[in-house]
Amino acid sequence: MTALLEVVDLTVRYGGVTAVDAVGLTVDEGSVAGLIGPNGAGKTSCIDALTGFHPPTHGRVRLDGRDVTDLAPHRRARLGFARTFQGLDLFEDLTVAQNLAVGAATPTWRDTLADALWPRRRDDAAVDEALDLVGLTDLAHRHPTDLSNGQRHLVALARALVARPRLVLLDEPAAGLDERESAELGALIRRLPERGVTVLLVDHDMALVMGACDRVHVLDVGRLIASGTPAEVRADPQVVEAYLGTGGTDRGHDEADAGPDPGVAP
Repeated sequence: MTALLEVVDLTVRYGGVTAVDAVGLTVDEGSVAGLIGPNGAGKTSCIDALTGFHPPTHGRVRLDGRDVTDLAPHRRARLGFARTFQGLDLFEDLTVAQNLAVGAATPTWRDTLADALWPRRRDDAAVDEALDLVGLTDLAHRHPTDLSNGQRHLVALARALVARPRLVLLDEPAAGLDERESAELGALIRRLPERGVTVLLVDHDMALVMGACDRVHVLDVGRLIASGTPAEVRADPQVVEAYLGTGGTDRGHDEADAGPDPGVAP
C-alpha cells in the first residue's frame, strides 16, 4: 500500500509541557488506522496538529507526498482532510441535512461574494449520499435536539464525510455509545475505504479499535511506543503495561475518564 498520511518527528508543546514528542507514523491509503493511549497521552493534540488546529513545534505532516504542515485547516480540508470533534459541535438550530450542507461547502471569499450577488441552487447529491451512507436519510429534516446520542454521532460523522474527503480523522466517535451502537459504528467505519476514504480513528473503545483497524499506533505520555496490527499491539508488553492491562480487549477500558486528554489536549 501507499502511505497517504506521513507524520515525521511531530512535536507539540504548550508552554513547558510536551504533549506530542517526536512522533512518526504513516497511514496507508485505503486503510483504517487506530491511534490509542491512556488519557494524557496526547492523542487529541496529535490530531489538532495533523489537521492544522494547533501548529506543531517541530516536525512535518504530508498528505499524499505533499507537505501540508504550514497550511491552515480550511486549506487542508480542500486537499482532502476532514475530522470530527469529541464535542460533536452540531448546529442545533439547523436540520440534519443543513448541518451536512455546511460541511459540504469549503468556499473561498470569491465564492461567498458570488453567492451573495448571484444566489445559486446548490447540488444536494453529496448530502444525500452521506445521509444514505450513515443511515440517516429518514431523519434529514429533523433537528439534532430530536435525535438520540448515537444518531447525533452519526450526524457528526456524515458531516465530515459529505465533502468526500480522502482522509478522515475521527476523535472519540464512540464516546457515550452502547455496545450495539459501537458495533454498528465499527461496521460503518470498515466500509469507508470502499468509498475512497482512509480513516485515522482515536477512541477508548478497544473492541471498536481492535475490530475496525488494520493497524494501531499507541501513544504514552506523548511518545509513540508501538505500531502494528491489532494482534501485535495487543500482545506488546509496553502497551499492556501502559494502557491495555490484562483486560486489554475489554470494551471501554478507560470509560471512567474517557474525556479529552487532561492538561495537554485543548
